[in-house]
Amino acid sequence: MPPEPTARRRLVVKITCGAEAPERFSQGVTVAATALASGVDVSLWLTGEATWLAVPGRAEKFELPQAAPLADLRDALLSERAVTVCTQCAARRELTEADLLPGARIAGAATFVEEALGAGVQALVY
Repeated sequence: MPPEPTARRRLVVKITCGAEAPERFSQGVTVAATALASGVDVSLWLTGEATWLAVPGRAEKFELPQAAPLADLRDALLSERAVTVCTQCAARRELTEADLLPGARIAGAATFVEEALGAGVQALVY
């Protein structure tokens, strides 16, 4: 008998901080982009100050010694349409999907819960 096909693994990463916690912020984006490059199906959720990552020009201003450029990591995730901004967080910052980079979307808690509780999903929060 042939072996059963292996289901593609899925990773949901939620980042709850931004430039005010630069190492944690960078680590979350790095983990998501590394998983994506490794062939893992990734969904990156941006909440709180992390929301700004999906806005043009913001990641380009972020610098952290010894870290990969945040804009490059973000762009890889956007190319796979793997970036979601929290609905409430966007509203508090007066952002709409028109304000976000192509490939980013806005969705709420129900969508996050649905993704995070899917079969074979690993969720991480930074």
